[in-house]
Amino acid sequence: HTVLNGITGSIGLAPTLAALEAGRTLALANKESLIVGGDLVKALAAPGQIIPVDSEHAALFQALASGTRADVRKLVVTASGGPFRGRTKAELADVTPEDALAHPTWAMGPVITVNSATLVNKGLEVIEAHLLYDIPFADIEVVVHPQSYVHSMVEFTDGSTMAQATPPDMRGPIAIGLGWPRRVPDAAPAFDWSKASSWEFFPLDGDAFPSVGLARHVGELAGTAPAVFNAANEECVDAFLNGALPFNGIMETVTEVVAEHGTPPAGTPLTVADVLEAETWARARARELAARTAPHKKAGTPARTTAMTTAEARA
Repeated sequence: HTVLNGITGSIGLAPTLAALEAGRTLALANKESLIVGGDLVKALAAPGQIIPVDSEHAALFQALASGTRADVRKLVVTASGGPFRGRTKAELADVTPEDALAHPTWAMGPVITVNSATLVNKGLEVIEAHLLYDIPFADIEVVVHPQSYVHSMVEFTDGSTMAQATPPDMRGPIAIGLGWPRRVPDAAPAFDWSKASSWEFFPLDGDAFPSVGLARHVGELAGTAPAVFNAANEECVDAFLNGALPFNGIMETVTEVVAEHGTPPAGTPLTVADVLEAETWARARARELAARTAPHKKAGTPARTTAMTTAEARA
């Protein structure tokens, strides 16, 4: 009786709501439906009805089992850092779509790979963690971990930290989503502890990668703000892949769209119609703003489109 939602993008909202309304356990790989649906999704979900399939949230889900919510000091979401880890904002100005699509760890579709390069995926995951586990945004930290062995961690009030670690392989989180509370034997490879390995952790560079900070902001605004953030980003990624927007222009344009959208009215219940209307406006406005930089497109740049990404692998 489990439904696995692995659709890419906010188009997954309707299937998420339908699965919850039908009383099914929802193995959720479609983070966008929770992020843009927010209170709509949470109002329908019974305790334990949503099992996260993203590797980071599956890790948090398992680590949180080590204590009560009152014992949690903070969540630590890990990021590989993508292909541009260690670069400054100035050094990112001229990177190409081919550079952005060369992820060092995961094999994914183009939109998700670019989201990893901008760290928008981590921003979305911060919002998702807040919604899934009711942890304040101030208590959710992002740490760069290039090896992608530790998928996330929970720090408890006694100073101990529980980390969930496996070699990077999505079969493990999928098995958790489909099999929980049982574990699927040999679902994914384990570490070979007879071999030496190095596990590194670095602070996030918020200047070079402002997407996480912006995601926290829209998450705190709530309402339709996360839908605007997500929709504008999808359009800007499409423009970048088509050579119509520079890499840094992705987040600059998304930031402008979010600012124009403003603060959602407080106390107004969110509806599906609200989400769809906000997304439509955000997409149109992002395209308008991106068009201002259309001369940046290089001759011969192959056209790409986000329309091909609805069945992309999750990571």
